[in-house]
Amino acid sequence: MDKKIKFFERIIYDELEKIVGIENITTESVDKDVYSLDTYTLPRLWLERGCELPKPDYIVFPESTKQISKIVCLANTYKIPVIPRGGGAGGAGGVLPIYGGIIVDMKRMNKITKIDEKSLTVTVQTGILQIDLEQPLNDKGYTLNHLPASIYCSTLGGFLVNRGSGVLSTKYGKIDDMVLSLQIVLPTGEIIRTLPVPEHSSGPELNRLFLGSEGTFGIVTEATLKIHSLPEERRFRAFLFNDLHSAIETGRKIMTSRLHPCVIRIYDEADTRVWVKSVLGFDRERAAYMIIGFDGFKEVVDAEEKLTVDICHEEKAEDLGEEPAKHWWNHRYDFYLPPHTLESSPPYLYDVIDTVATYENIEKVYYAMKEGIENVYKEWEVTFVAHFSHWYEWGTIIYPNFIIKNPPKDPHEVLRLHNRIWDTGVRAALKNGGVVNEHHGIGLKLGKFLKEQYGVGFKVLENIKKALDPNNIMNPGKLGFEGR
Repeated sequence: MDKKIKFFERIIYDELEKIVGIENITTESVDKDVYSLDTYTLPRLWLERGCELPKPDYIVFPESTKQISKIVCLANTYKIPVIPRGGGAGGAGGVLPIYGGIIVDMKRMNKITKIDEKSLTVTVQTGILQIDLEQPLNDKGYTLNHLPASIYCSTLGGFLVNRGSGVLSTKYGKIDDMVLSLQIVLPTGEIIRTLPVPEHSSGPELNRLFLGSEGTFGIVTEATLKIHSLPEERRFRAFLFNDLHSAIETGRKIMTSRLHPCVIRIYDEADTRVWVKSVLGFDRERAAYMIIGFDGFKEVVDAEEKLTVDICHEEKAEDLGEEPAKHWWNHRYDFYLPPHTLESSPPYLYDVIDTVATYENIEKVYYAMKEGIENVYKEWEVTFVAHFSHWYEWGTIIYPNFIIKNPPKDPHEVLRLHNRIWDTGVRAALKNGGVVNEHHGIGLKLGKFLKEQYGVGFKVLENIKKALDPNNIMNPGKLGFEGR
């Protein structure tokens, strides 16, 4: 039986080699080990505890949409799973090969094919690392203004299929809001391109079907995106509030006044005390810390800053001036790098349960999540810290971390505890007007919650999945869709 399996694997290997070339395929054990992980905490803790993880059968590195189309057609013939992978920086297990199959590493598809300086758009392959897109635009005087914490290690495609946000999303929107059109390889191997503009009355907008689909509806291979001229001025201010409610209320007033700050970020009391102190050196026992930024023409920045400062003063905020806020901007990625990042700590059990809600519900969601996690898991001395970033005219996102410094040693107990904390946090959010996730994606970790979130509406998504992917080869078992 083993010889038959090896023979079958060799047939597939040879077919893939014909498509991408001998130097662009691997089945080496060490490579399979690397591609069995992303930044999802649980698989890494399992690996540290000596547990075996599911591995891909093949890893390929295509360089064109046509090659990807041929790979998908081959996978359909043999009913083999296909998992597209960008930088592997996702934390939800979205690229884990839980049924083996073919990992399609997109990073060779990293070319900027066109910069349209008249329409201010860029057309680019989706395997490009975000920093490698942003830097050439900057060199020409432009910016995408999509500046996430993972800018150095995540690809454009990863942001598109997870509907990612960057630090300037309060003014410029999520990656969804930057998309004009997409090229996609469907699960059948067919290649489509959506309409050249996203705003129209020519039927449903196909872009929205594939944004957030996490490789389950097809592989996005190219995108045309809006770009902007680099701002004449970018300016920041920092404020300290006596309590979190006053800070959130200030953010609400700013956004509903239709002012356009490029950044609003509020740290709750615990996050102000722990992380802001460790990274920025700012020490205050009980307060909520706000960073706010403005960019554009100097005259516009002057006017928006003045109006915003007036709103902050209405809520009795202490104006800390420009210097600590500029320090935050210049060190904003330090929060995610050693020694500050939790990933460089001992094997803590931690995760981010980000959600988003309207202003009517946002504080209810925050306190329900905080109290639920802190009370139920008190014996584990859990720490709950949160900040509020990515503000909209109708609401904002909560970005909470739970941290347990001494998790169970047994890998099965780690899994059990992790899942229970997530159950508590997500259900608290859903019950109080939040959603399962805001910008980190669903993947394997959160798929079980989507049926609860959508109710009967989830059947619509399942029907779309079955219609597009009749053989269920595209990243099966993710987004709550059926496995194999």
